[in-house]
Amino acid sequence: MAMISPKSLLQVPSPTCLSSAKYGQFLSVTTTPTFSPKRTPLTLITTRSAKKPSRLIMGASASSFSADIGEVLSDVSIFSTAGQPVLFKDLWDQNEGIAVVALLRHFGCPCCWELASSLKESKEKFDSSGVKLIAIGVGTPNKARLLAERLPFPMDCLYADPERKAYDVLGLYYGLGRTFFNPASAKVLSRFDALRKAVKNYTIEATPDDRSGVLQQGGMFVFKGKQLLYARKDEGTGDHAPLDDIFEICCKVPVA
Repeated sequence: MAMISPKSLLQVPSPTCLSSAKYGQFLSVTTTPTFSPKRTPLTLITTRSAKKPSRLIMGASASSFSADIGEVLSDVSIFSTAGQPVLFKDLWDQNEGIAVVALLRHFGCPCCWELASSLKESKEKFDSSGVKLIAIGVGTPNKARLLAERLPFPMDCLYADPERKAYDVLGLYYGLGRTFFNPASAKVLSRFDALRKAVKNYTIEATPDDRSGVLQQGGMFVFKGKQLLYARKDEGTGDHAPLDDIFEICCKVPVA
């Protein structure tokens, strides 16, 4: 099958190179079949915590997150757009800082250019409320720079996760069906004008060289320090959390 045009919402995957870092010591693995047995969806098991869970926590589909998910994520290493390794715990204040972490599908996904555009337009509003916006995508730092330069998007808020380490820890959806055939993907049709505007300077060169990355789905998470307040997994391509809802959640976070 030939690579489809930039106007398309999806990218064509390659059936090779489906391996990635594994975090089995932290996670229990479901037995749901996927595109590759090496990429089985991961499910985190809820445990009791000494702290009372926030009422703002929302379940991400069928998965539930452990109370120490912030600790698990803290030592996950990703990359800045300059190619420097960065630990999750260094992305925001791990004591009381509020952060919105948006995990994109990959840097060559047109729907992710639309989400990145929305994040950029909302950044000033989040900044003024003391909320840090962080966007992470699948691909190498040079692919991240393509999106940042051509969209454009602030490079100091953009990070690359070529091995999908954070995606695996958070148990985000992965697979052929989720990417191409999930009904939730139809939501993007209602945002066609915004999508068309966002991909004005789109380049398919931002697609990961490891084409298995195009089968990854994203998600949206809100943290206060290491405490997870909100979690949402994208059910399909373009199934993004409404940023107005995310902002409202951030505004409701109790002040220490």
